[in-house]
Amino acid sequence: MGIFGGLFGSKSEGESGSSNIPWIPLNTVDQLGTIKEKSSSRPQVIFKHSTTCGISRMVLNMFKSSYSLQDGQMDLYFLDLLANRDVSNAVASKFGVMHQSPQLLIIKNGVVVMHDSHGAISDINLEKYV
Repeated sequence: MGIFGGLFGSKSEGESGSSNIPWIPLNTVDQLGTIKEKSSSRPQVIFKHSTTCGISRMVLNMFKSSYSLQDGQMDLYFLDLLANRDVSNAVASKFGVMHQSPQLLIIKNGVVVMHDSHGAISDINLEKYV
């Protein structure tokens, strides 16, 4: 693997990757109602990722490498923007957050309590929202 493959990751690992993150694929608009409902009992996280963007891949890899939550503390949803554009648009509409990529949203009690995009995602302390 070349220097850029190591930096930006490899598609052969799968976009949601073989990491310790228990990703839940977010691929239908109907799931957003479930996310909102479940957010009353534990935080829900949506990671919006563009599979063709090097910056998005780099941010995803940084997120994976710094992830340290225990199982069950949050539900983490992985949204492939290119494959699920309608879902991405619905996330922006339902939660009132302008679309960006990559983007991370944390939802508690039905509302977004934190969101950020690009490199600022790595500054989010997930433990603070547990």
